Amino acid sequence: MQPKIYWVYVTAASTEEAQRIGETVVQERLAACANVLSNMQSCYWWQGNFERDQEAVLILKTSVQRFPALLERIKQLHSYTVPCVLALPVLEGNPDYLQWVEQETAQEHKQ
Repeated sequence: MQPKIYWVYVTAASTEEAQRIGETVVQERLAACANVLSNMQSCYWWQGNFERDQEAVLILKTSVQRFPALLERIKQLHSYTVPCVLALPVLEGNPDYLQWVEQETAQEHKQ
């Protein structure tokens, strides 16, 4: 079974950045929905240094077809050189919700 929907996980430098990216990609119909989770604590290696930061999580729901454009738009809007953007396939879910995501991200969708 090929997934039709992706659950996209993105980290951002701040709640404000996550909200700005989320609102932009939803308004542009690259994602059907955006959720922002504030105050995430992160630790990671970057350019040879161990880092600890407070970040925000942005969760987006999109169609498989729209993901390439969504990824490029996030990279344009994001403050990080290498933003974390991971597309996870949605294998099952509420069929009505999954259909809604596909409808809201359809390229021919008119506002």
